[in-house]
Amino acid sequence: MSSIGSKKKLYSLAEVSQHNTSKDCWLVISGKVYDVTKFLEDHPGGDEVLLSATGKDATDDFEDVGHSTTARAMMDELYVGDIDTATIPAKTSYTPPKQPHYNQDKTPEFIIKILQFLVPLLILGLAVGVRFYTKSA
Repeated sequence: MSSIGSKKKLYSLAEVSQHNTSKDCWLVISGKVYDVTKFLEDHPGGDEVLLSATGKDATDDFEDVGHSTTARAMMDELYVGDIDTATIPAKTSYTPPKQPHYNQDKTPEFIIKILQFLVPLLILGLAVGVRFYTKSA
């Protein structure tokens, strides 16, 4: 652990972003900078996964996959320094635009109340009419 402390350097996101090729690949994970170049060929998900995570904070990408404790232990060997968090753009959360209440069936409520009253009356009237007609015939 002392070797990590001795080579601890603070990098900006712009500096880390320059290391974005298969011959020189750095990632930012949990506020730390890792040189993953020598691990590209051995990465189980392929080198494209690592290369696509360059130039940004890849913490979410890393955590979403659910890496093993062995993978996390390997990161100590790849550590090159810390990221200057002031250089990482703040995450903006999506807020949907305000919309009026949506009535799914688009039928005004008073029409529904009228129908709830009239439909049973129509069924009753039809039943009485059928009964009256069939009784007289």
